[in-house]
Amino acid sequence: MTTAVQSQSRVAVGGGVGAYKDVAVSSINHETELKGTATSSPASHPHYLPVWDNEKGQRYPPLTPFEHYEHGKDADPTFPNLLGRGVTVEEITGSIGAEVKGVQLSQLSDAGKDELALLVAQKKVVAFRDQDFANQPIEKALEYCRYFGRLHIHQASGAPRGYPEVHLVHRGAEDTSFQDFLQERTNSIQWHSDVTHENQPPGTTFLYALDVPRSGGDTLFLNQVKAYERLSPAFRERLSGLKAVHSGHEQAESSLKRGGILRREAISSIHPLVRTHPATGEKALYVNPQFTRYIVGFKKEESDYLLKFLYDHMAFSQDVQCRVRWAPGTVVVWDNRVTAHSPLIDWETGARRHIARITPQAERPYET
Repeated sequence: MTTAVQSQSRVAVGGGVGAYKDVAVSSINHETELKGTATSSPASHPHYLPVWDNEKGQRYPPLTPFEHYEHGKDADPTFPNLLGRGVTVEEITGSIGAEVKGVQLSQLSDAGKDELALLVAQKKVVAFRDQDFANQPIEKALEYCRYFGRLHIHQASGAPRGYPEVHLVHRGAEDTSFQDFLQERTNSIQWHSDVTHENQPPGTTFLYALDVPRSGGDTLFLNQVKAYERLSPAFRERLSGLKAVHSGHEQAESSLKRGGILRREAISSIHPLVRTHPATGEKALYVNPQFTRYIVGFKKEESDYLLKFLYDHMAFSQDVQCRVRWAPGTVVVWDNRVTAHSPLIDWETGARRHIARITPQAERPYET
């Protein structure tokens, strides 16, 4: 199986029209981040500042298959260990998302973690406020998230020194690179599900705030289950059984062109257009314009036409989307199998946006 997918990856480099993360960075001004500027204070979590030399120029071997255990299947659906006395849950929209206050994620038992996996699968994305997660030792945060699956190491992003398993989303103080980006783009919307080019992409995923602007820099989330269910029964039947190539080559090439790194050889994987969640049984669209390249067995024009329809359907379906606002102490947990998301570059104050992601991998996508 692995050999076949890697063979496919060699021909997938130019096989599609998808966008990728044009706004990624491959270096920062550490002195500015540590000392601050006239308008920005020093980074509040300097040990989380990104570096790109953890591997000292060495590459990791290809990822190997592993047996994922879905803890959401073990959860008590009444959530007694997660949503107990004093915990408040507020829906973000009628179709996706919730905000939770009154529970400390770092203190959850294994039973509480099981319930967390199920709640996130049901709500698709949950923002937990007033958390101490960012103030825990990095080793403890990694061990916590390892409960939900093997931790992914991103092929090209910055990471804290000594901790390549942490993917950093970082725009430094007084960084104006967004201005160059918007010289060529009318907006910053980049719908994607994380690293779907992997054979076993992420499931329950953690993103937590270190430093964020007072306003702006929110993240959009899309319910891919609802997007799938909005399609007609006849159209859903037509999608059944179709598979698409998801490529990591373009992201890798972009990193190298910017002077960045590549931690392992880029690959592509073939996944169903519709995948089933192992805990809820729900079916979700599983395509995204950043990594999906073409539908297997379709001619280019046919593939482009169908994928464009699905991408437009996702983007225009604002009634199955939500917007999560960041604040200090926020931990956002979402299920990467049944959602897509997009960052927003909409603040021009020069404020730092420093967010960390820990990314447990899940099962190989399948359709029932």
